[in-house]
Amino acid sequence: MNDRGAHGASDSEPAFYVRGRGAGRDLLAVLHPPYTAWHLSFVVIGAAAAPVVSWRLLGLTVAAFFLAVGVAAHALDELHGRPLGTELGVVTLKMLAVGTLAVAVGIGVAEAIMVGLWLLVLVAVGAFLVVGYNLEMFGGRLHTDWAFAVSWGGFPALVGYVVQSRSVTPSALAIAGGATGISIAQRALSTQARLLRRRVTAVTGFLVLDGKRRDLDRLFLLRPVEVALSALSWSITILALGLVGARLGHY
Repeated sequence: MNDRGAHGASDSEPAFYVRGRGAGRDLLAVLHPPYTAWHLSFVVIGAAAAPVVSWRLLGLTVAAFFLAVGVAAHALDELHGRPLGTELGVVTLKMLAVGTLAVAVGIGVAEAIMVGLWLLVLVAVGAFLVVGYNLEMFGGRLHTDWAFAVSWGGFPALVGYVVQSRSVTPSALAIAGGATGISIAQRALSTQARLLRRRVTAVTGFLVLDGKRRDLDRLFLLRPVEVALSALSWSITILALGLVGARLGHY
């Protein structure tokens, strides 16, 4: 079976944004571009809600989350069970994870020197979540739907706001709560997509629509899930960019 999905990728690939073969394909797969952009957007949305935005601090915060979540967390995830089936070596994945997480922590320390040493608490929490979630520590207690949503949705949004404002407000908590809820939806959709792509080997059954029979197949089940995931990823990214544009217009 080698049908093409909604975005051109074969439904035999581990994700809709993975195509081709080779080292470039493997590195791109590990970065999970749509999801990385999605979660970095939460950082930007949180920061844009602050009364005053320091673009320097925002750039550093986004860079730290890109390295910690976009690279280190995903490298650890691939190291733990090879869900993407890449050919990246164990040493390569470990170097990616350790190296980028160390740089992310270094950026966090630099920000703490500029903002306040209390920020080191959030840096430590972030580093712990990257390792604890992706290595499924404590018997997988940190690898649940809600842990995912808080770690990669609520936490980035809250940090984005707090770094700018040096405070936690009801508005910041509401934004973090919204990001958490959106991430719960992402988790539900992506879990279904992973199940269909990586574990389901056959689909049987049919629907009767207006008296006509429509046989079920994996692509039929995948399409609406992955269209939703793709649309949400670029929509939230565009929303974050729009908020940045709106804030720039005030300066």
